Parts: sequence; C-alpha cells; structure tokens
Amino acid sequence: MSLDSSDIAKIAHLARIAVTPEEAAELGGSLSGILDFVEQMAAVDTSDLSPMAHPLHMAQRLRADAVSEPNQREHFQSIAPATQNGLYLVPRVIE
Repeated sequence: MSLDSSDIAKIAHLARIAVTPEEAAELGGSLSGILDFVEQMAAVDTSDLSPMAHPLHMAQRLRADAVSEPNQREHFQSIAPATQNGLYLVPRVIE
C-alpha cells in the first residue's frame, strides 16, 4: 500500500505532530512498508490454528496455602492507641 503526501499530512495532523516535507517523504516510505507487512500477515491462512493465550505451554506453579506467620492480633492491638471490639479506632476524617 502506498501513502501519498496528503495521507501523511492527515496522519500527522491526527497524531498532532509537525512534519516537514522532507520528513513526510521518509515517513511515507516507512509507513507504506509497515502497511505492506500487515497485508502480508493478513494473507496467511490461519483457519486451522487455535488461538494462544501464551506462546509457551506452561502450568502456573502454586504454593501451598499454609499459614506462614503466627497470629499476633492481640499483641498488635495491645500497643495500638485505641481499639474496641477487635477494631482499631481512628479520628474521624470526614464529617
């Protein structure tokens, strides 16, 4: 697919970038090459392929769901400034 200078000007306007005429010629060639590559990829028959979520077939390793720290709730609440019924009391922020 070939892009002309008006296409490059429209794309530059949409991207909100200033492009000089010299840069427009270079960008036209680069963007045309990208679009040609996309057309090549679209031409490949992928009807017999199943979609992949990840290119590698891997199983996620899961760790054992086990308690790793002792329960220190009583200790932490004993050093807190204010607690009530197992909850930490804080000053009201929004009235």
